[in-house]
Amino acid sequence: MAVHPVIASGRDIRLDLFRGLALWFIFVDHIPTNVVSWFTVRNYGFSDATEIFVFISGYTAVIAYARMMQREGWVRAAARVYRRVWQLYVAHILLFMAFTAQIIWVSIARDMPSLIDEMELMGLGENPYRAILAAALLQFRPVNLDVLPLYIVLLAAFPFVLPAVLRWPFAVIAVSLALYAATCHFDWNLPAYPAGKVWYFNPLAWQVVFYVGTACAVLGPEIAWLDRYRWPLCLLAVLYLCFAAFIALSWHYNALQEMTPAWLARQIYPIDKTNIDILRFLHFLAVAWLVRVLVPADTAFLRWPVFHPLRRCGEQSLLIFCIGTFLALSAQIVVSYFEESLLSQIVVSVAGILVMCAAAYVATWFKSGGSAGSGRTPSTAEAVP
Repeated sequence: MAVHPVIASGRDIRLDLFRGLALWFIFVDHIPTNVVSWFTVRNYGFSDATEIFVFISGYTAVIAYARMMQREGWVRAAARVYRRVWQLYVAHILLFMAFTAQIIWVSIARDMPSLIDEMELMGLGENPYRAILAAALLQFRPVNLDVLPLYIVLLAAFPFVLPAVLRWPFAVIAVSLALYAATCHFDWNLPAYPAGKVWYFNPLAWQVVFYVGTACAVLGPEIAWLDRYRWPLCLLAVLYLCFAAFIALSWHYNALQEMTPAWLARQIYPIDKTNIDILRFLHFLAVAWLVRVLVPADTAFLRWPVFHPLRRCGEQSLLIFCIGTFLALSAQIVVSYFEESLLSQIVVSVAGILVMCAAAYVATWFKSGGSAGSGRTPSTAEAVP
């Protein structure tokens, strides 16, 4: 099968940089009452770092595995995908065990039984055998451990969509949008544990972000055709982002909330994250379009040394996500101990990011065999999250 020429081109370093940025944002946003989260995108619009991570994951998956399919055939490429799925699954189970042990230890050591309920682990004590089985089936997980199960499900289905997205990317987008619309209309979701719960990130809905990412990896020339309407589209994107920022800031400032017309509030609320509300999806597309226009792939500043830590974190995304998730709870405990002081929030945020960067550099060094060439950029296949 012939692979689209865009897929055969070189690596786009923007992918690693913005994926690294998304991982930093996820870590910072997972620390409750954290002043540093005002530097992330979450407080200024409808979408957040999750959309960035899922979109880039779909984009890079096509780039990596389409090349494998071209060289070695579909079976070999599918086998490599499922090897990655297994790695993600093992990482999730290990993270689940470490994260759960951390919650229980803190709860006992600091006499905070409410923490177990806050992190949604009560099901483990009520029926441990059923909870362990549900955890193995990705149906039971504490707070903040929802992203990896979502990606595992999306990537597990990806080999069957890959040939289609290479030949008929617009058809894949159409089917993806149809499934998204049906999911929102009929309220489909996957069951979770305890009984009555569903997945926080519904794969049947979030697949639309992933597969739009896969299609964008194929549709380079077609997307470039939109450049003839670049400035009108930029204007629409900016206007929508301003509207989203106003609404998002109104959640924090009563004066802005009072300025929101009641009829508008009835139309837009609730803005659902589980099924990625259409307002969130459009917000992400507006951000993505502006980033594409304002930050071309050959932009010089992308290679500035100051951005190397971001790129390294993006290259080692699985490791950094796991570390960031574990550190976020540690940071929450520290901030709580210091009565949520601003200094403690800033210190734990900066310290956590430094630990993540150090881990990314160490992982890159190990992948290079411990040689002086540890600064190399890994291939796309190596860096697929």
